[in-house]
Amino acid sequence: MIEDHLARMGLELPAPLEAPPNVRLPYESVRVHEKLAYISGHGPFDGNRQLFRGSVGAELSVDEGYDAARATALSMLASLKHELGDLDEVQAWIKVLGFVKCANGFNVTPAAINGFSDLILALWGQAGRHARSAIGAAELPMGMPVEVEAIVTLA
Repeated sequence: MIEDHLARMGLELPAPLEAPPNVRLPYESVRVHEKLAYISGHGPFDGNRQLFRGSVGAELSVDEGYDAARATALSMLASLKHELGDLDEVQAWIKVLGFVKCANGFNVTPAAINGFSDLILALWGQAGRHARSAIGAAELPMGMPVEVEAIVTLA
């Protein structure tokens, strides 16, 4: 059902997150414990190919930051599907923590992270409602413009 909704929106999942060359990731992208999935920080990746780089408010506009956060949501969904086998196993989104690599003076981080939240809400509806923080950062790993982690409940 979720993947059908993605297809109707003209979207497809990228390859699941992989470590870029010369980067070691000694942790799990998704850690399931009981009926919760803890999802490690994701960025805008297709497999190990980074789709966006730079600071929002400098190299990237707010709209491009929004697009990077949306791409981050798709990357996270690919990791969830890889771990769970089916995105319909996600019953509800609980908490989202978003970071935005900001240019000096950029202070509308929620506008960028909305790209993530809007996609989750479009796909899950009421079950996609989540608590959220959107924090500005001077740097993020590998020059990513956004990084998002989340907690979801499972069926």
